[in-house]
Parts: sequence; structure tokens; C-alpha cells
Amino acid sequence: MNYQRQNNSYLPGERRIITKKLIVSALCASALLLCACSAGGDTGTSETEDKTTTGEESSGQDSGGGEIILATTTSTQDSGLLDYILPVFEEESGYSVSVVSVGSGEAMTMGENGEADVLLVHSPEAEEEFVAGGHADEEGRMDVMYNDFVLIGPKDDPAGIASSAPADAVAAFQTLADTQSTFISRSDESGTHQKELTIWEACGIQPEGDWYVEAGAGMGAVLEMTNEMLGYTLSDRATWLNLALDEDLTIVCEKDPSGILYNQYGVICVNPDKNENINHEGAKVFQQWIVSEETQELIGEYGVEEYGKPLFTPNAAQS
Repeated sequence: MNYQRQNNSYLPGERRIITKKLIVSALCASALLLCACSAGGDTGTSETEDKTTTGEESSGQDSGGGEIILATTTSTQDSGLLDYILPVFEEESGYSVSVVSVGSGEAMTMGENGEADVLLVHSPEAEEEFVAGGHADEEGRMDVMYNDFVLIGPKDDPAGIASSAPADAVAAFQTLADTQSTFISRSDESGTHQKELTIWEACGIQPEGDWYVEAGAGMGAVLEMTNEMLGYTLSDRATWLNLALDEDLTIVCEKDPSGILYNQYGVICVNPDKNENINHEGAKVFQQWIVSEETQELIGEYGVEEYGKPLFTPNAAQS
């Protein structure tokens, strides 16, 4: 299975080239084998041929359409969700999934460049622009699930946010700027980064200075940095819970009633007109699978056993 591959494995373009080379090699090998059988004069029927004649298939994997490239936000990878659901998809569909785990902005850039087949991202405004720009297929974007963002900080909370603004994200960010408390930003055009910028904008603040650390990294890496520096950061709740860095860090602001911390995820099939390498058929199979009732139930089960509640709330049926 390829679902554990991340963005440090190989470039999508390289994968396309490698795949084509493997296909050519396989065809050459098949041709040589065919010639060898003809020269030997073997008129018997192999077990494989018998199954082909009778319409039997050797396995579900053989009936699929090869590999699809899923470009997705790091939070779906770092939260453990993909490890939980993708093996089910691969077994049921026969497709293998190559995951490129990056920020939502970079995932959509891959889609624009025709370097991915399907996107699973969480930056709704940017997703709407992606669809409006003609980069999606005819069905556009579909809601999949949601959770929320939380502000993480040291347990001793030197900025005093847990007491002064436990459920007010804008006031919490204002306090961070006023006290110049160390804040680690994703700074990677991800959905989390865009949400952070939205909150700063609501404060009327352009963050800068030594206290504002621009990491340019994924959610898991940024949480690790926050833990090492004993600073503050904005995280999706699922990744925070999955990494379990609660020995030194804690949630200091959450559940803002204004809805500013809401975190919606969507699935988009890339426009197949981008190039001939896009596996649009496989992308559609994945899109329909992830919004199906069965998969939505599967998503809703993730985290319940360990945390007593789901890490993502499925909402495809509501869209």
C-alpha cells in the first residue's frame, strides 16, 4: 500500500515517469513471454486463462484502475485519519493511493499544475477560487467533514490566555501580540495558516518581530517546535490530540462561539483536461467513496475509542 507516502518521497511528475517506465517494461516482458510460449508449442490452457474465460477475477486489486495521487493537507496525515481509512478504500476499490501530504495551498497548486488526481483540503475560500478558476472537474467541491482549531500554549501559560480569553480567539491573538509571546506560525499557505491570518486580520494586526516564528512546516512539525520552544501555535484539534504533546503544552483557547475556529474539509477532483496523466476515473471513485454513507460512518468512528469522541465530524450529507 502507498498510503503512508508523504511529500518527502518523490515528486508527482517523477511518479508519473516511473509508472510509465514500469508499464513499458511490463509490456516488453509480456511480449517475450508470449513468444516463448508460442515457440514451445504449448497448446494447454493456464489457470489464469481459465479464469479469464470464465469471467473470474484473481483479486479485487486486479479489478481496480491502478494508482491515484491524493494531494492533501498535513492534518489528515498527522492526525492518523488517512492511515485509518485509506486501507479500506484500497481494499474495496482496487486502487492504490499515493499520498502527498502538504499544506492545502500547495495541494491546490499541485491540482492547478495537473500533478494530482484528487484533493482533500481545508481552506474553503481558496477551494472556491480553485473551482471558479476551472481547475476542478464538473462536479466541483464536496464537503467531507469538519472539526475545529485550537490555540495551544505552555501549561504555565505566561500570556494568561486561558484565564483572560479561553473562548475568544481574537482577544487571545491580541494578547499574544501585546505580550510578544513566542508564536510559531505554519507560514506555508495551508488551511491552518490561512485561518491564522484571518484571526490576525480580525485583530487588525500584522504580526512581526522575533516573537513571531515563521516555520514553513506541516502541523506535526510545528507542534513539535512549539513543544521545544514552549510557545503558542494554532492547530487543528485532531492533530493535537493524535500527537499527544500534553506533558508541557495545553489548549488555552477553544470553542469560540463566533465560529471563527471552525475547520471544514472538502474533496475536489482535478479537471482531467489538465493533462492525459490524470486518473480522473480513480479520482471520482475516491470522491464518491469518501462522501458515501459507509465512509462517513467510518470517519465518525475515528478517535471515539481512544478519546471518547470523533476527531472529525462527517457532514457530506448536509452539503
